[in-house]
Amino acid sequence: METKVYIDRNTELVERCKLGERKAQYELYRQYAKAMYNVCVRILNHDAEAEDVLQEAFIDAFNHIQSFRGQSTFGAWLKQIVVNRAINHLRSRRLTLVDLDSSRLGDDEGPDIADDEPFDEDGVQYEVERIRKSMERLSEGYRIVLSLYLFEGYDHEEIGHILNISETTSRTQYLRAKKRLLELMK
Repeated sequence: METKVYIDRNTELVERCKLGERKAQYELYRQYAKAMYNVCVRILNHDAEAEDVLQEAFIDAFNHIQSFRGQSTFGAWLKQIVVNRAINHLRSRRLTLVDLDSSRLGDDEGPDIADDEPFDEDGVQYEVERIRKSMERLSEGYRIVLSLYLFEGYDHEEIGHILNISETTSRTQYLRAKKRLLELMK
């Protein structure tokens, strides 16, 4: 099986980082810090902890940059480190996700959101803020699964592996989180 290699716009910076060049590290940090911070905040729901985890993730990335083989983009590789760091931080706070009975899977699907209203550009910022505030009010388990699935693009098998839960539990947590989020937004 052939390994797919991605063209990464940061190849030169990564190579300079492998040589220990601090200026290249700073440039990669500058390019990715805001996006990776947002990943941390969505998972941890705490600004100061997100900042700490972000710094630790970048230190890990730069300390292990020699292991980056270019089989994905640098951003994807870094995001995996950030997500793993954030999840490990949550585990250190004793995050527990309850394994749920898979027979109830279909019971918790939330209502479909109809798209029959015209797009309101003025209301977009208000809606984004409303969603963000509602996400903050979700329980930790719900917020994490919802964030990993919707915002970070992980599938339920990957989420199960990351959180040490079954794929079914990930799906159930996602459906319940989606339903709860819609309730909070009413």
